[in-house]
Amino acid sequence: MENILSVKQIKKSFGGVHALKGVDLTIKKGETHCLAGENGCGKSTIIKVISGFYKPDGGTIEVDGKVFPVMTPAEAIKAGIQVIYQDFSIFPNLTVIENLAFNQVLANKKKFVNRKEFRKIAEDAVRKINFEVDLDALVETLPVADKQLIAISRALLDNAKLIIMDEPTTALTKKEVSRLFDIIAQLKKNGVTILFVSHKLDEVFEISDSITILRNGENVISCPASEMDEEKFTYYMTGRHFDKTEEEVFERKIGNPVLEVENLSAPGFENVSFTLHEGEILGVTGQLGSGRTELSMALSGMLKPTAGVMRLEGKEIVFASVNQAQKKGVSLVPEDRLTEGLFLPQSIIDNITVTRLDDIAGAAGIVSRNKVIEESAKWVKDIGVATKNHEFPVSTLSGGNQQKVVLAKALATNPKVLILNGPTVGVDIGAKYDIHHLLKELAAQGMAIIVVSDDTAEVIATCDRAIVMQAGKVTGKLTKEELNTQNLASAAD
Repeated sequence: MENILSVKQIKKSFGGVHALKGVDLTIKKGETHCLAGENGCGKSTIIKVISGFYKPDGGTIEVDGKVFPVMTPAEAIKAGIQVIYQDFSIFPNLTVIENLAFNQVLANKKKFVNRKEFRKIAEDAVRKINFEVDLDALVETLPVADKQLIAISRALLDNAKLIIMDEPTTALTKKEVSRLFDIIAQLKKNGVTILFVSHKLDEVFEISDSITILRNGENVISCPASEMDEEKFTYYMTGRHFDKTEEEVFERKIGNPVLEVENLSAPGFENVSFTLHEGEILGVTGQLGSGRTELSMALSGMLKPTAGVMRLEGKEIVFASVNQAQKKGVSLVPEDRLTEGLFLPQSIIDNITVTRLDDIAGAAGIVSRNKVIEESAKWVKDIGVATKNHEFPVSTLSGGNQQKVVLAKALATNPKVLILNGPTVGVDIGAKYDIHHLLKELAAQGMAIIVVSDDTAEVIATCDRAIVMQAGKVTGKLTKEELNTQNLASAAD
């Protein structure tokens, strides 16, 4: 089988940091090739080199037999390379038609817009992948999955030979992932090659024909997917062997009730009831729009309940704010760490200790910088935040380490109940293992924990039992023995 892409000894440095140290990547025509690696391994950099966004410091790029010492964005598109980034690079304030036809109009340097021509271009684009959508709808009104399919349709308009999908399933439900995989299979039949960038094990093995793994800007392995298994994949990604017997280490007893919820309702869900005990990890799962996020917000003071009762250690509670919830002992790790959990330009120190300033301040209300540094250093060590200096901006950290900072900030409030909404979204395998390990350790110490997640593997791996939600209602309650992929999927449908 011929190669659609062959990059050899690609090097790229930023200042004194070597992002790529002579990376090779070969992709065969008509295959789905997975590019994997932890955050910071060089995946994004090599994609930007291939697409012409970055000029490499060394190496060659060969596309369909033609060698490019340096690739420009225009040359990449002309060669049939299209990149679909996580934000899809579409215009939310324009219609589907306008998003699909815009590039062709610009490419043809047309001065006037022909609405009939626009519509025909859009109709031809969506027909290629059997995508049914209201062409006159504003893109901002559409679900994430449809936005992604618009990006794919647009790529095909430019005669894409190689489509690079960067973490394409991050914001998709299980059903939407299945739909995307069906479309990838269809694209392959039509001769389109896919470079699938991901670190989700189940998806990698389901969709990939071959795999390349990078670590620290270097090749670790390239092989057919059939020669890879979960244990090897994890080791090549992280350079670590994970202990599969950790359940025996964290033997714990389920203690007294800590949080009791009776017929709780708020915008997004209704009549939710459960009891959470000391040392217990309760899963709350369901697809996008199930009400799981709204429930986490209501429990933590971000959303005002409209009905029902909450009791904390037997006392009825009503939280007027997140701050009040934290002071009472309920702390939330929010779903989006970048917009809800972190002050990105600020230091790691300030991000971790912001919830503790009142406690750290002296009688005169003056905050001791030494105490702030001491508090931060404790959490950096205990949580395992990988940083050379905790005075660096939190924006300098990888996604996994940023998530650990958000978790440290929540734990610094000394919560009785810790709620985590999507605790490992967008983090790599090593960080995911570390966070799961920490949650089990905290539960063993008696903390009551709620894990809100649509990742069934995460719920099964971490939780003692789970409630399943759909359309704002609880549709299933599963014990530890009942927690499996089939039961979770059945309750969520």
